[in-house]
Amino acid sequence: QVQLVESGGGLVQAGGSLTLSCAASGRAFIMAWFRQVPGKEREFVAGVDWRGTSTYYSDSVQGRFTASRDTVKNTAYLQMSDLKPEDTAVYYCALDQNTRVRIRTDQNSYGLWGQGTQVTVSS
Repeated sequence: QVQLVESGGGLVQAGGSLTLSCAASGRAFIMAWFRQVPGKEREFVAGVDWRGTSTYYSDSVQGRFTASRDTVKNTAYLQMSDLKPEDTAVYYCALDQNTRVRIRTDQNSYGLWGQGTQVTVSS
């Protein structure tokens, strides 16, 4: 079974940047990023299709975050810029193996998850 390993979280000041990575151990179709804060549901952040040619973002990060992937390395990236304190959360990488091109925002569509990485943005 494919496994996902995330890296790249940390502490950053508001306005700063961070890049998250998610390495898949096997072939991966849709790779997406979700985030969760205590007491709230996990929310969709961004996704990228299997070729890395199509992306989709939540309204809250559109224009500030960039999702991409290296198909040779089987690794997805989330470049986050102009970070805000409200971006503070645990970020999860997720895999949807049921479609190659349709980026879905419902967490129940994703059957495989990374371990999560903490992103903290200080004001």
